[in-house]
Amino acid sequence: MVAQMNTPVTAPRFKILDLARAIDQSHAMDALRCQFSEPNWEILSAYLKPMLASDAEVLFTKGSTDRTLFLVETGALSVHYEDEKGRVRMAIVASGSVVGEGSFFAHQPRNATVQASGNSKLWCLTPLRFSELSNRHSPIALELGLALASVMARRLYNRLKRVAVT
Repeated sequence: MVAQMNTPVTAPRFKILDLARAIDQSHAMDALRCQFSEPNWEILSAYLKPMLASDAEVLFTKGSTDRTLFLVETGALSVHYEDEKGRVRMAIVASGSVVGEGSFFAHQPRNATVQASGNSKLWCLTPLRFSELSNRHSPIALELGLALASVMARRLYNRLKRVAVT
């Protein structure tokens, strides 16, 4: 007897503790560093939206005004910045890190284009949801905000990673 090949494909399951593990295990210089307990992660998960990004999917383009923040659970994102002379610089943001922190805080248009480099599992946070988190769970929002500011500072200090501040 031959097994049927038409079995339904199930979508990957998202668990906030998988994101926490990716962050904890990342050795990247721009990894997100949050001091959250498991209950803190569970609270935060209510404010995040999970997302699957397929290979080469564009998350945002240079000049766009969307301020969504993307936390990378698996996969990697490529950041492409083109200056006024047409020179292109690129950075890779790996699992355990974040992209979009510059516009998230600065209320400025995006300064680069970001796309998935392979299939990726992401968690999205909008400024509105962060504001709600701040009002309801200010210690968690403060810890996350400090961790995001730290990522941005480390990237700005490193000339090669500066392009990843979007």
